[in-house]
Amino acid sequence: MSRDRFIEFFATAAYLGRLPKAPGTFGTLAGVPLAFLLAQIGPNFYLVATLLMIIFAIVVSELYERLAGRHDSQEIVIDEVVGYLIAFAWLPMTWMSLIAAFVVFRIFDIWKPFPISRLDKKVPGGLGVVIDDVAAGLIANVVLQIVATHTMLLGAGGVFR
Repeated sequence: MSRDRFIEFFATAAYLGRLPKAPGTFGTLAGVPLAFLLAQIGPNFYLVATLLMIIFAIVVSELYERLAGRHDSQEIVIDEVVGYLIAFAWLPMTWMSLIAAFVVFRIFDIWKPFPISRLDKKVPGGLGVVIDDVAAGLIANVVLQIVATHTMLLGAGGVFR
């Protein structure tokens, strides 16, 4: 696999970003099985893997932008994968949490309330591609942590139970 193909493969989350309809939604969907697998190993590993994925996503997004010649192209969806991993971090391991993280992250990623919208518009390069999804994932996670700790809507309380 050539360097350019490697970059394209990861930036587009195995070419899901090339789908003609809803590439961001499909990119987020790619994060679901990854989050499930990482959560099986444990919460600390999950967090370290997510941090490494953020760095990888920034680098790959930057390189893909150079190849494509444009900023934050819609086929770059590795940022949605990372955003979903953040949204799901340390939630109970239930199907309700997996779905809730997907829905709440997509809402914040599409809606882009402040400060997400500012990050999306003001930060250049690979960091700019990824940072708004990191922010959307963090806000989604805070909302879901409150739901998880104050209700049984996510099926269980605590970290990866």
